[in-house]
Formats: sequence, structure tokens, C-alpha cells
Amino acid sequence: MSETLARTSADGSQGGAPAPQQRRRPAWLTPVNLTIIIITLLALVLRVYYQYTRPGFLLGVTEYDDGPYFGSAVRLVHGSMPYRDFVLVQPPGITLLMSPAGLLTYWTGTAWGLAIGRILTVLAGTAGVALAGLLVRHRGLLAVLLTCGIVAVYSNGVAAAHTVLVEPWLVLFCLAGAVTVFDGDRITASTKRMVWGGVLFGFAGAVEAWAIVPVLVLAALCLPRIKRAAIFAGGVAAGFLIPVLPFAIAGPTQLYHSLITAQIGYRAHAGRVGVLLRLRNMVGFPYALDWSRSLLLLTVFALVILVVVAWGAAILVTQEPPPILDWFAGVTTVLIIAMFLWPPQFHYHFTEFLAPFMALTIALPVARLFGGARPDGVAVTWPPTGSAKAARQAGIAVVSVSAAALVVVAAFQFRFESGAPKVIGPIPAAIDQMIPSGACVLTDQVSVTLAANRFVSTDPNCPRVIDSLGTTLALSHGLKPQTGAAKVAAVNAFWSQAFSKAQYVLLTSTTHRRIAWSPQLNAYFASHFHLVYYSPRKLQLYVRNGLHAG
Repeated sequence: MSETLARTSADGSQGGAPAPQQRRRPAWLTPVNLTIIIITLLALVLRVYYQYTRPGFLLGVTEYDDGPYFGSAVRLVHGSMPYRDFVLVQPPGITLLMSPAGLLTYWTGTAWGLAIGRILTVLAGTAGVALAGLLVRHRGLLAVLLTCGIVAVYSNGVAAAHTVLVEPWLVLFCLAGAVTVFDGDRITASTKRMVWGGVLFGFAGAVEAWAIVPVLVLAALCLPRIKRAAIFAGGVAAGFLIPVLPFAIAGPTQLYHSLITAQIGYRAHAGRVGVLLRLRNMVGFPYALDWSRSLLLLTVFALVILVVVAWGAAILVTQEPPPILDWFAGVTTVLIIAMFLWPPQFHYHFTEFLAPFMALTIALPVARLFGGARPDGVAVTWPPTGSAKAARQAGIAVVSVSAAALVVVAAFQFRFESGAPKVIGPIPAAIDQMIPSGACVLTDQVSVTLAANRFVSTDPNCPRVIDSLGTTLALSHGLKPQTGAAKVAAVNAFWSQAFSKAQYVLLTSTTHRRIAWSPQLNAYFASHFHLVYYSPRKLQLYVRNGLHAG
């Protein structure tokens, strides 16, 4: 045999002909990463579908809260400061986030500016799904499938992303902070990551104060390492104070009344939302608002039992206590639920903040049972004894069932989104024709004037109200129009001055809940304005006597 024939090639083939090389899969193209990508795309489709299957949702009026949030950004880019020049009952984080879209309104108008803000919020809500997956990908396919799946199809999470609301952004920055702070199941030893993770959580607090819940849990989990907790706290302080401090310096008194007095007083005087309605929203299933009381309580009980049994079984099987990541998720979930059950006030979009932490609380212990890993990296599967083949089959079965459940819930969510919502919707063309561009328009809901491109006035004396209810609350120390705000002198003085400068007044059917209509204000309004248009969606356009509409 010749030397050439006897020689074995370096790749294992024999002879002189080179063996065909196998094409290697890119390192990032793993089942876990593919699952994150696929479910993130599903989340995006659900959120986009929510927008485009409902006429008027992109350019029309769908909420009250998006008006103040986006309107504050438009006011800021036109030179007005929140808390100094107008009332804003949220921290300024959402104002800063929407400022780029606010700048675009110089060219696009406020209707398309608001639409861009809505698109950005859809992307923020979708990015939260990917971040949740990145947080747990070290725990395997099942952890990612459950975590991303729950966050993607969580019904109120989809709804909250349809317009400019704070919750999708709050979740985005909290999850970004968690991904930065956690190194697998443990809190990172990197000082740099602790600082930047704290900054992200701090900015989340500048978007919505609820971020203090995961911040406190994380700070407690840093103990007894005081230095690590202090580094994290320093990052949080920087992330919160740098965006908030300029506004606090510009209007300290009004900032306090807007963020503290108005919020606490409002909750003290608000009618209490029932526990069952809160639970219907928190379970996260489409159509849950239509469930019977028995079905709702059975579902809640089943979820609680699932979590308790999964946590207990995971401890027994792994012979290890829950990792720090599990404790972070579980304690934060319990505190958020308590926070949502305690105060009188509650709105559907609140529960977007619960979704990722609840998903983690369910997914992490279940994943430890079926193909997950202990903190030391040793693989663990259920059943704990028996053949490897049986363990693999059990893991495959659980993943298959979870994937099937995700598909079913997503299908129900698509169907749920096809229903016709009760919103104001598109702005009638008549309003655009009757109100001249640049006119001074006063309204009880600024999302209406934003959608009508009549939010910005060329009159320097025009009232810069962006939140009629928030203004009433802040000036009355938490009283609503229904609970006596009209009797407060500061409230009467503000609204009397605002109406005295307005050329047009555009009211919704719920104006009595936002503007404190005192007898004096009613009398002034009746004697100085007259009705010129009443839309099918009950928008009422009034013009000052002596002016002509259109």
C-alpha cells in the first residue's frame, strides 16, 4: 500500500480526496435563542394586530392617560416645563422618553407624533418579552418558553402596549436592569454591571414609582454584602435623580403636590375597585372579564397551587434552596399583588407590571423540575430516578404541552382583539374644519386635541393644561370633582382663568369627572360659549361668543 493511500487526512477521511465538511450552525442559533426570537415575534404580531384591527386606534382617541404623557413631551419641546408650567401627576421619565416623538410633531403634527409614540410603546412592550427570555435563558428551553410565552400573551400586557402608557416602559427598564444585575442565577460580582443595573432600575422609577418594589427586593438580596448593596443603591439614585432633579428644581412645590399630594389624596377619596375585578385583570387570560366568579376563583386557586407545588417539588428534587433569581421573582410578585389589592384605585393597564414577575415565578421552579439546572450547573430532570430516556421524554412532554398551551392562548387573544372596543376613535373631520390651526382650545381630554392636531396654540396666553383631572387633584390636594374639588378656591380660580382665555372648548361625555364644574364656572361657560358641533361619539365643540367656527 502506498504512502499516499495509507495516509489519513486531518479531517478523518482517507485518501487524497478531501472529505466534505459539515456546515456548522452559528453559535447563537440555539433552540433557546430561537424560542426567544419566535415568541418575541409572536408578541409583536399580537400587539400590532391589536392596533390595526381596531379602526382609529393608531390615529384616534383610545385612552385618557396617553394624552398627558405624550402631551407633556410636546409641551416640553415647545419650551414649557412640567411641574413649573403645568401639572403632571407622573414622574418625568415618560416625558423624556416621548420627547423625540414630540420633536417630530413640528413636522408631522401631533396626531402622527402620538401615533409614533404608540408604535414606540408597542416596540417597548415587545422588547420586554425578549429581555425576559434573556434573563432566564441559562435555565433552558422550558424556562424560556414559559417566561416569554406568558409575557407575550398576557392579555392586559398586549392592551397596555396599544398606546402611550407608562407600564410597558416601566417593565422594559426593570427587566433591562435585572438582565444587567443578574449573572445567571446569582447577582453579578461586577461593580460596573451593578452600577448600570441600578441606573436602569433608577430610570424605571423615574417612569413610574412602582420600580421601588423590585429595587428593594434586590437591595435586600444583596445583603449581607453592604458594599454591593451600596453600589447598587448608588446606581439607582443616579438613574432616578439625574432625569428628575432638573424638573424638581424648576418646580419643587408643584412637583410635590403632583406626585405626592394628588396621588395620596386621590386614593383616599376614590371609590374602591372590587377585588374580583382586580383578579380578573391580574390572571392575564383573554375573556377573563366575562368569567363567572367560580371559574375565576378556581383559576386563581389553581395558579397559587401550581406555584406552591412547583417551588416545593423543585426544592425536594434538586436538594437545593431556590436560587436568588427565583427569590427575586417570587418576592417581587407577592409584593406587586399586595400593592394592587390594597389601594382603592386600580386600572387594567397596571397589571402589565405584574406579568413578567408572575411569569418568572411560575417558570423558574417548573423549569428546575423538567430539564433545568441547579445553581452549581448540574442538570436536574424529573423524574429524579430512572433512565435518562424517561427523563428526556418527561421534559419533551412538558415542553410540548407548554407550547401547545401557548398556541391556544395566543389564538384566543387574537380572537379577543377582534372585538370592537368602546372608544372615541377617529376625530371627525368637522372638528378639524371648525377649529383654525393655532387656535386656543381647552379640553377635558387632551388626547382629543392631540389627535385633532389642535393641541399646540400660537397664542402665548393659552392655558397649557395637559391633564384636567390631574390638575384638579393637585390643586385640591386629592379631591375629584365628584368629591368636592369644586369647593376649593384654588381649583375654581384655575379653571375660571383657563376658560377666560380659551377660544374653543372641546369636551367629552365624561368632562364632569375631570373638570370641577362649580356653579360660577357653569354660569360663565353658559354665557360666553355656544355649542357648534356634537359628534356621534359625544364630542361637544363650543366656540366663544363672537367667534365663528370654521
